[in-house]
Amino acid sequence: MKGIILHGGHGTRLRPLTHTGPKQLLPIANKPMSQYCVESLKSAGITDIAIVIGGIGSKKVKDYYGTGTKFGVNFTFIEQDSPKGIAHAINLCKNFIGNEKFVVFLGDNLMTKSINEIVKKFNNSKVDAFLLLCEVDNPSQFGVAKIIDGKIKNIIEKPKNPVSNLAVTGIYFFQPHIFDIFPTLKPSWRNELEIVDAIQIMINNNLNVEFEIITEFWKDTGTPTDIINANTKILQSISSVSANDFPGLDISGLVSVGKNTEIHKNAKIIGPALIGNNCIIEPDTLIGPNTTIGDNCHLSACRIENSIVMSNCKITSDVHLKNSIIAFNCQILKKNTLSHQNTFLLGEGTNITL
Repeated sequence: MKGIILHGGHGTRLRPLTHTGPKQLLPIANKPMSQYCVESLKSAGITDIAIVIGGIGSKKVKDYYGTGTKFGVNFTFIEQDSPKGIAHAINLCKNFIGNEKFVVFLGDNLMTKSINEIVKKFNNSKVDAFLLLCEVDNPSQFGVAKIIDGKIKNIIEKPKNPVSNLAVTGIYFFQPHIFDIFPTLKPSWRNELEIVDAIQIMINNNLNVEFEIITEFWKDTGTPTDIINANTKILQSISSVSANDFPGLDISGLVSVGKNTEIHKNAKIIGPALIGNNCIIEPDTLIGPNTTIGDNCHLSACRIENSIVMSNCKITSDVHLKNSIIAFNCQILKKNTLSHQNTFLLGEGTNITL
């Protein structure tokens, strides 16, 4: 069985974070979100993986993942010249898949459920397609499935009047004969070739499309709020350090600290929180809860909660950041005393003096 990770798209809802790179490389708990897809596939024994790339930052994807050796898998990169839909992206992988069954991950989806048992079940069955569904509060933002008598009867992409609250998650299992359907598709109102249209054709042709409704955490990380919420969820499962490891530090909850990080006395950390390698956390700094700090960061006299600060950032202002995402290589420096709360969404390399 082979795997496909879709790593394209413009990520317009996440700008300015995506002006300099793809959204799937944005870190969740100090790890690119698409790496969770890679690890899920590897855990299920799927090591031959195609990554479909296109748009801003394709080279960054190749540079980060390489051949796959450091992840224990084999990567094949496939170029998509423009975002023409999920079905179009999957169809580009026809030669890579050959006659094997395969699983598709949207690279900006995050799920805590293991796919190991589903892979085994799908491999040992004659099911034509297998979908994971999840109840959501905003079904009009997703492909939505209508279930009758335990069978999927209809799937509608982003319906104005949803027939249910069961969203189709960004994880699909297919037999290779789905490639026979892709050439028959016509662009949707979004001018894209929709995967839900291909699945609907399978249903109309009485092919066996099965599903499972998952109750575990699943998130389509399309907005800054989605990313912060996903980060909070992953932080709840981190391994923690003991306060005894940092004498004099006021630490509580689940907190993970990287190598060579210096945390000065009179700093306070409230978990869940994750701090990367080679950081300097000076006195009067408060981190957490629900906060991730990347590698090589320097923080002084600031408060950061429910936020993500990526690597190589310097924040030395008396600032209170909440519900914020600070991209790589940013600086927030002090000029005047500042005590009010701020919410920032800063693109890579932004410098601010407050």
